[in-house]
Amino acid sequence: MAILHGEYKVPGGKLVVVDLETEGDRIATARLSGDFFLEPDSALEDINAALTGLSTDAGVEHIVGALNVAVRDVDLVGFTTEAIAIAVRRALGYATGWGDHTFDLIAPTVLPPVMHVALDEVIAREVAAGTRPPTMRFWDWDSPLVVIGSFQSYRNEIDPDGAARHGIDVVRRISGGGAMFMEPGNCITYSLTVPSSLVEGLSFERSYAFLDEWVLAALGEVGVNARYVPLNDIASDAGKIGGAAQKRYPGVVLHHVTMAYDIDANKMVEVLRIGREKLSGKGIASANKRVDPMRSQTGLTREAIFDSFANTFRSRYATNDSAYTETELQQAKELVADKFGTAEWTHRVP
Repeated sequence: MAILHGEYKVPGGKLVVVDLETEGDRIATARLSGDFFLEPDSALEDINAALTGLSTDAGVEHIVGALNVAVRDVDLVGFTTEAIAIAVRRALGYATGWGDHTFDLIAPTVLPPVMHVALDEVIAREVAAGTRPPTMRFWDWDSPLVVIGSFQSYRNEIDPDGAARHGIDVVRRISGGGAMFMEPGNCITYSLTVPSSLVEGLSFERSYAFLDEWVLAALGEVGVNARYVPLNDIASDAGKIGGAAQKRYPGVVLHHVTMAYDIDANKMVEVLRIGREKLSGKGIASANKRVDPMRSQTGLTREAIFDSFANTFRSRYATNDSAYTETELQQAKELVADKFGTAEWTHRVP
């Protein structure tokens, strides 16, 4: 009889722990514990009973279904049946936690921004294939670029006269979400590429909160009181400071975040059509020359924020400092030539 242990910390909530004994392909005994609240407390045994007898292959949805029957008139405070199911899947070896992985950490590396767009795909392929560990990499770039989301309309997002006037190219990335106005030194951007097992059982919305949890702590370290705002925004007491986007491949999740450090708002609204409406909706007049939430709220240089973020990530998770290989850079260059640098891809949605 195997004895298995699984844990899941609910973002913004409580720790859920399960200890299982299995016999053959079934859960023979289950013991739920944690720092959550449960009323009535007798429901704890009902939950354990609902887990007992389930197949060891049961997915999150099946486990949640069985638990929901058991807790129909029960108050779960600080956790959910989904959280219990994820802990069960972790105990059974199907889902993983942060502590199950060692991450490659790549410091900001100055490259043409289109190369970073291509590297998202290169690194995702490698993590999915197991040839590179889960990877956290910070972007840095040497030229201006607008990066539009995979499903955005080029003509609806871009003012071609403004882009030409300011010498700003446009590239379409592989993930959804909104446009990124990127000039050297104006944003803080990173990509986190992880196995799908890390977000096993989580909805898209919950996975955003889960994968952003570390950066909220990192923002706190540099003096920004930040919070996650569904679906994919990060906000401070002074308003939105950044947004996230995801792309899921078989076996891997790419999650990247861009935060405004110090943006020329006048230039941005001349290049991005949607910027005019968004800025007016936030009460930002076009006469304002800068949008600088990270610079003004932290008082730190962009480089100091990168360093602090990396140190926070290292303090929470096992990491190895890494760098791009020549093979990865060559593959990215080929993707730029064949895909990301082509008009066919950039205008995929006209």
